[in-house]
Order: sequence, then C-alpha cells, then structure tokens
Amino acid sequence: MEPSAATEGQPASRRPHAPLPPAERREEIIAAARALYEEKGLSRTTIQDITNRMGVTRSLFYHYFPDKDAVTYAVLDAYIADYLEALHYWNANRRPGDIEHALSSVVHLLRVALFEHDAFRAALASQENAALYLEFINRVADQTATYLIESTVRDYEARHEVRIEHRYETFYVLILGVIGYMRKHPDADDALVADLIAQTLHMDRGSTT
Repeated sequence: MEPSAATEGQPASRRPHAPLPPAERREEIIAAARALYEEKGLSRTTIQDITNRMGVTRSLFYHYFPDKDAVTYAVLDAYIADYLEALHYWNANRRPGDIEHALSSVVHLLRVALFEHDAFRAALASQENAALYLEFINRVADQTATYLIESTVRDYEARHEVRIEHRYETFYVLILGVIGYMRKHPDADDALVADLIAQTLHMDRGSTT
C-alpha cells in the first residue's frame, strides 16, 4: 500500500511510531536519554529534549518513567551493564597465572570504562550531582566485588593463598578507593595503581605458574 502524500511529507521525527513492545520502548527512551546526556550533559537535558529526540509525546515518556531522575538511574544501569560486560571480557581473556598482566589490564579497564570523557560522566563528577555519582560508584563497587570474588578470586585461589579476610568488604572498599584516587589523580601512573591493588590484596606477584 502506497503511503499518502501527507504521510510522505511529514518530518521523520513526527511520523507516527509503530507500536513497540513495552520493553523495547523503554530501552528506546533510555538510549535517547543517554545520547543526550553524553551530548549536552545531564543538567541541560530536559524530558522535552528526550521526547523531541524520539518524536513522541511527553505522555508516552511518563507512561514508562515518573520523572527525569527515574530515567537517569536507568541510564546509570546501562553504563554499569556496559562496564560489567567489559569486566567479563577482561576476565575471560586473562592469562592464567599471569598476575602482572591481569593487574595492568584491569587498571586500564577501570580508566577507560569509568573515566572516559563525555558530557554525562563530567556531569556525574560535578558537585550538583554528587549523590548520583555516589550511587553510581557504589553500584560499580558492589557488582565488581561480587563478580570478582565469584570468578577471578577463585582462579587465583587455585594457584595461590588468598591472604585477606572479609573478601567482599575488602574488594568493595578497595574499588571505591581506587576510583576515588584515580578521579583525584587522573595522571597517576597505571603501575602505581596496580601496586596499590596488589598490596591491598596481599597478592603474590611475578608468578606465572
């Protein structure tokens, strides 16, 4: 069936959207918000900007999210999901027993995944979004600590003695500390950060057996 002339003449952003499953529509809103946060920053993006980007009404936005804070937390979850995917990839590609490579590559991962320069990350680090930033890094610390203990630490323990108690708590505090240090000292050498991690965890270094 040929489209009508009126439909053909409509701007793409104003053409009626085909119905999407609720989960897909929700993800579409999150993706639009994330793109705008990266382009404009968090504080300068409005709900109207998000709906304009999608070409939908504000009422559709409110059907999925009660306010901007709710979609912002969903964007945080998307960032953390990307980070965890990278962490899984790092773990799957470690060289068994090569502690130095594991340390250097995980520091690089943290630097790239958490400190890439875009408007949203810059906004997160600002004073006005301090509570949101704290929520972000707390989620990162929790999920990273849980994953490492269930995977990487078990592999390490098969070759070395784990000389720390309170494993989850130690990793949680370590991750928060490393993130805070790297944020305060962005030019810190990767080797120094690797040393801090190894010393805190009492790791046996240099062994590739």
